[in-house]
Amino acid sequence: MQASPTKPLIAIACGGTGGHLFPGIAVAQQLQQRGCRVTLLVSPKDVDQQAVKSAPGLEVVTLPAVALQSGSRLAFFRGFAKSYLAARNYFKSNPPAAALAMGGFTSVPPVLAAKRCGAKTFLHESNTIPGKANRVLSRFVDCAFVGFPCAITRLKSGQSAVTGTPVRPQFHPHDVAECRRKLGFDPARPVVLVMGGSQGANGVNELLIRSLPLLAQSVPRWQWLHLTGPKDAENLREAYRKAELTALVYPFFAEMEIALGAADAAVTRAGASSLAESAAMRLPSVLVPLPTSADDHQLCNARAFEQSRAARLLEQKTATPEKLIEHLRDLVEHVEARSQMQTALVKWHAPNAAQEIADRILKSLSNAPATAQELGAMKRSPGFVA
Repeated sequence: MQASPTKPLIAIACGGTGGHLFPGIAVAQQLQQRGCRVTLLVSPKDVDQQAVKSAPGLEVVTLPAVALQSGSRLAFFRGFAKSYLAARNYFKSNPPAAALAMGGFTSVPPVLAAKRCGAKTFLHESNTIPGKANRVLSRFVDCAFVGFPCAITRLKSGQSAVTGTPVRPQFHPHDVAECRRKLGFDPARPVVLVMGGSQGANGVNELLIRSLPLLAQSVPRWQWLHLTGPKDAENLREAYRKAELTALVYPFFAEMEIALGAADAAVTRAGASSLAESAAMRLPSVLVPLPTSADDHQLCNARAFEQSRAARLLEQKTATPEKLIEHLRDLVEHVEARSQMQTALVKWHAPNAAQEIADRILKSLSNAPATAQELGAMKRSPGFVA
């Protein structure tokens, strides 16, 4: 079925990680509200297939993209070519008016394919240091949107705009006690959320395991919600059980607004999307950046938050149980420290990011010349004058 000229199709390439996918969904929902038809282009990874279930009503196309890893260049280029051809075939019967890349290995082939079809093209970069995919793609798009102002100088796009990072509308301060009751926690006892992003974080998980004996001794009343990723859930459940601490352990948790809303503080990586959601929820955090992130972008993200007093930074290589507990006790038990950090987090919340991106995309379409398909439809319409 072809898209109606009065209902433009916007393609959003946003798979690979939750950090790319969830901001893309936020923009997609805004475009839907403005009368657009939206297709999400994602990877076959489990995180993508699970996450898109939280966005009913959006069309989803899975592309055979493969991440570039050491020793897998052939697989990457094969996946790139297959993704490009799959996107071209899809766009033949579903020509997009515009395409938006949210970064990552899934984003480049479909946006290049969309440009070949005559679509307006855009990218969004959430991090302080743009990833390789967006650095390459920035030369070809009409406009680049960024979450951190410092990212603009590392992109080659002719036009750019600082929009912040989109978050889904359910991310806003919640009733803490109600969120805790929904999870089965005691509303009167503190809750700490531990998470490593959509795929988990082995380094964060190991730090918590090392810290549990001291935590059990010093703060036995605290309750724990730990999102481990797919590999470490059973080990963490057993570790919390041995420490005799109240804990819920999940490999993946879909209702993240409830998880963040229940917590007094979080221990988390420093991906830009997670930071944006924490800022929207005003959740104080101890950031443990992924030490192997490309160009050390997570450390740069974390430093930006730390320097503005919107988070505490704990580097994985120097992290100890004692340092972790010191930071957490300050954020959980000291009202003034929590309040100061929550005030600082306001700076990093861009509540209109998704709306601004959607509006800029649609404004560009209103200024664009009609496509061949649109001209054909107009000529078949009563009253058309060439």
